[in-house]
Parts: sequence; C-alpha cells; structure tokens
Amino acid sequence: MGSLVNLERALKPSTRMGGHFVQGHVDGTGEIVSTEPEGDSLWVKVKTTPELLKYIVPKGFIAVDGTSLTVVKVFDEEECFNFMLVAYTQQNVVIPLKKVGQKVNLEVDILGKYVVRLLNSGVVNAIK
Repeated sequence: MGSLVNLERALKPSTRMGGHFVQGHVDGTGEIVSTEPEGDSLWVKVKTTPELLKYIVPKGFIAVDGTSLTVVKVFDEEECFNFMLVAYTQQNVVIPLKKVGQKVNLEVDILGKYVVRLLNSGVVNAIK
C-alpha cells in the first residue's frame, strides 16, 4: 500500500493499435529478486506464482506496476522471469525505485489467458 505505480491513458477506439494489450488489472504480485545494471540498461528479475508464470512467455508482454514491458526470459524452475529497462524507460517509470525483495503488481497478457482458457475448455479439440 502507498507505493507508486505507473498509469497510462487508454487508447481511443479510433486510434491505431499496436504493441501490448494492457487492461490496467492486477492479476497478482511478484517479488524483485535481482537487479543488474548492464551499460545504461537495467536487468530486473521477478519471482511470481506458478499460477501467473504459466501465462508468461519470452517476448510476450507483462505489465509491472502499470508499465507494459517485454519479457526476455522465463526461468520455470525458479518461478521467475526477467526484463530489461533501457535508459529512457528507467527515467520514466517507477520500477527502478524498487529494491530487491519489494513486491510489484503484475498483469499478464490477456491473450495468453484466452489461449489457456480455450485449451482447458476443450473448444480447440472440438474445432479439429
């Protein structure tokens, strides 16, 4: 409670859409387990629950404290994923203010949730 998050304005329906589909929901939380500078970039590794990790894929989207990011790698055995923040992003979001051990809010990709739901419902098998 009381921690900073990023808020982005919603797109108008008439706006050209591209990139990530962020809804502004919180699906769960994660914990920052490491931050490592690399040049002017910052690698961040986050641990989360298996329930959320099943929706997280490399090169897929994740929103961390309201910031839409691209996942670089998923570490299933560690229940973690990582992403990189370039210098510009570090200067304009709250994530670099967080310390190892702090919680972050996570929103997973809605498209991934739909795919998992369809696969589990048997709809895909019925179409075949």
